[in-house]
Amino acid sequence: MRPMQAHNLAYQRQAVGVAQLGHGTKMHSSFCSQTPYPEICNSFTSISTNDNVSRGTVDDTEFAFNRAMLQVTMAQSERAHQHVVSMDVTSFNDRAKVAWGDCVELYEDTVDRLNCSLGSSSLNEDVQTWLSGAINNEQTCQNGFLELGLPSNLISFNSSLILSNLSKLISNSLAINKASISKSTPSTLFSTYKSGFKNDHDEFPTWVSKGDRKLLQSPSIRADVVVAKDGSGNYRTISEAVAASAKQRSGSQRDGIDATVVSGSKSVKGGSTTFRSATFAVTGGGFIARDITFENTAGPQNGQAVALRSGSDLSVFYSCSFKGYQDTLYVYAQRQFYRNCDIYGTVDFIFGDAVAVLQNCNIYVRRPMSHQFTTVTAQGRKDPNENTGISIHNSRVTAASDLRPVQGSVRTYLGRPWQKYSRVVFIKTYLDGLINPAGWLAWNGNFALNTLYYGEYMNSGPGAATGNRVKWPGYHGSMGAAEAGKFTVGSFLGGGSWIPATGVPFTSGL
Repeated sequence: MRPMQAHNLAYQRQAVGVAQLGHGTKMHSSFCSQTPYPEICNSFTSISTNDNVSRGTVDDTEFAFNRAMLQVTMAQSERAHQHVVSMDVTSFNDRAKVAWGDCVELYEDTVDRLNCSLGSSSLNEDVQTWLSGAINNEQTCQNGFLELGLPSNLISFNSSLILSNLSKLISNSLAINKASISKSTPSTLFSTYKSGFKNDHDEFPTWVSKGDRKLLQSPSIRADVVVAKDGSGNYRTISEAVAASAKQRSGSQRDGIDATVVSGSKSVKGGSTTFRSATFAVTGGGFIARDITFENTAGPQNGQAVALRSGSDLSVFYSCSFKGYQDTLYVYAQRQFYRNCDIYGTVDFIFGDAVAVLQNCNIYVRRPMSHQFTTVTAQGRKDPNENTGISIHNSRVTAASDLRPVQGSVRTYLGRPWQKYSRVVFIKTYLDGLINPAGWLAWNGNFALNTLYYGEYMNSGPGAATGNRVKWPGYHGSMGAAEAGKFTVGSFLGGGSWIPATGVPFTSGL
């Protein structure tokens, strides 16, 4: 929480920063004309038209302008957060309070994302990632109210001037930063961010003790503790177990897929939002999970029910399993890498707006409810300048054991466009015969068919033939190597600068 007084001071500081912008109205109008919302850009950056300021090069001035725009956006994000926090929710029912709670968390995260962007020494892919996460938060807040079927007057605050301006300012900052990236040399596009690691060869972050490193490397398979909410285990919550483990450092705590299981059953039909339904949710940077299963047991009849939601930047999931039905794996935001993982689900079961690469993974389509189709992905890119998307590389898409006997009667697709600029690629992946010849499914009429990006490159298997695929303008059924290469771990995630420190194997290129 940030007190109003602190917010006001912050806003004044941002105004001063904008007032120091050089080269006057003509220059900043020229920059603003390159943004999606030039009128918003001009209205927030025309505090000073005085040319009696810094006289650097055009590049220097452009950088100053970009930084000033970030400062303005940051100030507006703090106003938006305070607006949401200070809402009177005494008349809200429990469902509405759940959705409102999401919004409080999401707008606080937006402030954090913009703080990270301002703290960056250059305008690069890091900033583009954080801004992409910020613009995703606003949509997620609104979705929570819509999912729970709440009256429109409860979500009217999402269209308030403060929040509307914030969304447009973030979109402008995305456009400005992307333009800056296009002028950068390849070596400066990705940071060498290795937060918490000693050097390139360190397998674990510095905060992992020597004893814990030994535990994580141990092949032993024996449960030390059982966590069960009903009291039948050693602890009722994971937090309690983790706290206790700090005092008991003997033995192995890692059993492996389907031996160590974190399970829950929240769902939208059960009164949760999709965002809040996650059995396990990850925020913060540099999260690593290995040899563990995350499961949501709500079942196909309860709609959206997330097993894992990750908004952790530079996060890695190695040899993990994710089990659910609709909306199993929520790759919510930031950069994420999945290696040797199993993902089970029915509808849109790999979804979200992260920069995500799934490599050497098994994707199992489960049996849905009667008359229900299945879709592997539903990517949520809403702005054309976001650097997000889902890349599935060198993996397998097959029917789970419950679907296999009836897979001929269930229509299965690689994905459908959740948002206007949805982006998904399948690269060198085995597609079994359950995949419908059309490959991809429309969301609603012609929505996003011109603006999405769906691609396939050198896939194999009976479901990989592209001759009868959809004919949408945004579909790319015969990607070349150069185009497919943009969605690899090395190019899409910049993985060469941060994944080696995790000790997880990966293939950088095609």
